Amino acid sequence: MKIVSLLPSATEIVYALGLGEELLAVTHECDYPSGASEKPVITSSILEHSESSSLQIHKGITGLIHEGKSIYHLNEKLLAEIKPDLILTQELCDVCAVSYNIVLEAAKILEGDQEIISLEPHFFRDVLSNILLVGEKTDKSSEAKRFVDSLEKRITFIENNTCKLTVRPKVYCMEWIDPPFAAGHWISEMVAIAGGQEGLAIKGQPSVQINWQDVVDYAPEILVFMPCGFGLDRAVAEAKQVQGWPGWPDLPAVKKNQVYAVDGSSFFNRPGPRLVDGLEILAQILNPEIFSSILPRKNYQRIHFVC
Repeated sequence: MKIVSLLPSATEIVYALGLGEELLAVTHECDYPSGASEKPVITSSILEHSESSSLQIHKGITGLIHEGKSIYHLNEKLLAEIKPDLILTQELCDVCAVSYNIVLEAAKILEGDQEIISLEPHFFRDVLSNILLVGEKTDKSSEAKRFVDSLEKRITFIENNTCKLTVRPKVYCMEWIDPPFAAGHWISEMVAIAGGQEGLAIKGQPSVQINWQDVVDYAPEILVFMPCGFGLDRAVAEAKQVQGWPGWPDLPAVKKNQVYAVDGSSFFNRPGPRLVDGLEILAQILNPEIFSSILPRKNYQRIHFVC
């Protein structure tokens, strides 16, 4: 089977099911596992934003969207040369990957029969269903079932340790920094399973821009920077700008030194298997007295601000 992945999360699923050899092209953002970076790249970004601030990136993306333009380019020539049997894509977010409509148009010129699978996870466990779906479409159902069972076991372990908590901290997961965004889709569920409550996130829906005053009024006890597409170091660097914003020193999270940064790109924004790692990260941040000694130390960083 010849597979093309147009999603970093789909690439991770393909490798997890032992289909790395069948994967013939990936996106420019597919960086995990290590073998993915050696595959032919079939997409590129219209915007170059490696040195841009979060505000500059936001303005560039919204400008293209308002003009009805795509943020990404799909190499149709390479797609035609590969003649894939299976294309893994999405309709969830035009900011996250190549537009589904562009994929459909490109597929029209291909010879033979291709199957285009759109992965649409809105909720946390939808990701597990997507793994099973990819397994079904690639004759790897038994492998997918075993893998999902292993992930479910890790999720259930967290649930069993937090389900009876009577005190749950108020958490704000900042999915974009400037302008601030409330987290969407699966994040509020992850916070709940990890033992907190996310009062600004929108369950099962896309993340949305909010006013900073909304955050000040919400008064989170724990604040987690997880900007979409940014790794840990970039998240830490971007987070520094907010300390001058009105009301920042008065936030309970700041006063209690409960401000953190995480690798949003790897563990929170991509709806792939590593969301479970993200859940374990949140569990350690929200309830260290429970999980610091029973889970391996995960990749996150407490940010110390001088107010």
